[in-house]
Order: sequence, then structure tokens, then C-alpha cells
Amino acid sequence: MDQYHESTLKKVSSGTGGMRRKGRDKKKSHIGGVFTSTRVAAEERKETKRMRGGNARNRLKRAPFVNVIIEGKCKKAKITAVTESHNPHYARQNIITKGAILNTELGRVRVTNRVGQDGVVNGILVK
Repeated sequence: MDQYHESTLKKVSSGTGGMRRKGRDKKKSHIGGVFTSTRVAAEERKETKRMRGGNARNRLKRAPFVNVIIEGKCKKAKITAVTESHNPHYARQNIITKGAILNTELGRVRVTNRVGQDGVVNGILVK
């Protein structure tokens, strides 16, 4: 299994000292997906991934543009670089995540969606 973490809401042992037993076994549906790591690039690149139930999801691998909301209207802006992120290594490697601050031709933009799962980069202008 790739990655699986069972929730530990209660203590490991009961009050009397007896150990708690797990309630169920691991399930394949509980495995998380692999991090997409969307990067800034000159050309857009997407991957289609099969999801549970036969549904498809577009994963954005490379992103040249961001949809910026300015005063209720949407404008498309070219991304130049990632300046801030929750992980400093992501900013250095130009990896786009939710909440990251991007440098664009319109100014600084904060990403408002989960880029790797939505297949598009959306953001709002930071003043």
C-alpha cells in the first residue's frame, strides 16, 4: 500500500491497562493519491487519471497561466514565478499549491484552488 494512516482518536490502552484492538483492517479506498506537484512552465500539460467509480480527473502537471479574479471579472495572466508557499522548497522549485503567491504580469496572485486536482489555476489579486 502506498500511504495509509489510521486515525488514532483514543488512547492506545484502556484505563485498566488492556491494549485496544483495531476495529477494522486497511482498505484500498483509504489510500491517498500521489502529489501532483504542478510546476510553472511555458506550455500546459495535463494528465487524465481514473478515479473511483470510473470517473476521470484532469491533473495539471505544467501551468503557464492563472485565472485571476479582479473586481468580479476573470482575467488570464501569465505566471512568471512562485514567490511564497507553505513550503520554501516549493517556492524555489516553482511548484504551485493552494495558498501559494505567484508573480504574474498583473501583479501578485494568491492561488485559491487545489491545482493538481482541479486541472486549472485560479487565484485572486493580492494588494
